[in-house]
Amino acid sequence: MSEELISFEPATGDELWRGAVSDVDQEVAAARAAWPGWAAKAVAFRSETLRRFADRVKAEADTLADLIARETGKPLWEARTEVESVANKVDISIKAYAERTPNRRIEGAMGLRNAVRHKPHGTLAVLGPYNFPAHLPNGHIVPALLAGNSVVFKPSEKTPAVGAKLVELFHSAGVPQEVLRLVIGGPDTGKALAGHQGIDGLLFTGSARTGIAINRQFADQPGKIVALEMGGNNPIVVWDTADIATAAILVIQSAFLSAGQRCSNARRLIVKDSLADRLLGEVKTLANRLIVDHPHADPAPYMGPVIDNEAADGLTESFLILMSNGGQVIRHMSRPIEGRPFLTPGIIDVTAMPERPDIELFGPLLQVIRVDSFEAAIAEANNTAFGLSASLIGGTPQLYDQFWANARAGVINWNRPTNGASSAAPFGGIGLSGNHRPSAFYAADYCAYPVASAESDAMRASIGVGLRDPEGSQLVTKKYL
Repeated sequence: MSEELISFEPATGDELWRGAVSDVDQEVAAARAAWPGWAAKAVAFRSETLRRFADRVKAEADTLADLIARETGKPLWEARTEVESVANKVDISIKAYAERTPNRRIEGAMGLRNAVRHKPHGTLAVLGPYNFPAHLPNGHIVPALLAGNSVVFKPSEKTPAVGAKLVELFHSAGVPQEVLRLVIGGPDTGKALAGHQGIDGLLFTGSARTGIAINRQFADQPGKIVALEMGGNNPIVVWDTADIATAAILVIQSAFLSAGQRCSNARRLIVKDSLADRLLGEVKTLANRLIVDHPHADPAPYMGPVIDNEAADGLTESFLILMSNGGQVIRHMSRPIEGRPFLTPGIIDVTAMPERPDIELFGPLLQVIRVDSFEAAIAEANNTAFGLSASLIGGTPQLYDQFWANARAGVINWNRPTNGASSAAPFGGIGLSGNHRPSAFYAADYCAYPVASAESDAMRASIGVGLRDPEGSQLVTKKYL
């Protein structure tokens, strides 16, 4: 009997889906065999196929949103926004492909042409995360297929049902089954896929620990493309502002949207000391009002559960560790439903802690740091090995210019949440947040590689120096005195 992977709904604990663990060798072999035929198709053909996929997503939007909500625990309203992003990714990717990887012709002397075109890598592996189980892997799969690659996709072992549904929608739209293959399995299956010699690159979204391991694995394979998006320990800085109420809303959105399970969520609130008490009072009041409930609850919740009890236990333990090492509790993190991974928002002041852990606490846990000067705020914002997103709330245009110039992050916002990123812009970070392969609009860059060509309709060649004359004596072309 083959091994099975089972998915459970975090909000209820009920079994949602089960499927057989895949044979990685078989799936990679199928994708490699299908790649040349797909790459030979015209870009227009691949574009229209993917547009049909977008239509299929829209047609089954309610079904897909319900599945995302059940398998991740995120509120149904939020799952619907994820489905919209999946459908919208196609047109954005087509535009990005045309803009980032165009064919170029440069005329030269005597009819010579210099051309720049782009080729697909071959067969790419995509490893997807659980927090956006459709949107984030789709952000790799669509541009990879558009560029002419075949794809082997392994969804997170925590959200295989959404991954399977996504692949089904691609196939129903006309993407050949051999061109996009689904791999089901746990971490060992992911390692087998990442290390398979039959892939030409890996597109990964997940934890820094796994991303670093992948980076090491590919260190001696420079011919393979590796794109890593690994999360962050993101700062939100609140400075001079009279609008404390709006600032508090932006902090809440940055910290607790998606139950804190976005790689761009704010983990650290850095606030001017003279504003701190007023701001934190407003933030706590809002946090107390946030509804935490199951995805389909009425009234609609702001937050659902985190992905599973293991994640909830780890976050609760992290909160206690911060408390025991000098953190001052502003709002306790609690488990309102016994046995289920629901968490209330936790807020803790860690200003007095001598050493603050530089890790990504992936959930609804916000650390507060008070500072006296803007220079100290920037230094604190950069006090991390990560570098995904950062946001300044309040301040003047001059302060924002200073913040933008000195903050080390791939996404830097002003008076917007840390997790407000446009799909028409690149999305990625530096340090432990990524390897300078930003996704979203710039995903086209790593899904194809440029080829430079010098071309002429007729052969023309001459050698004007260094030849002997026909009789065998050396031809002297110039005498130097």
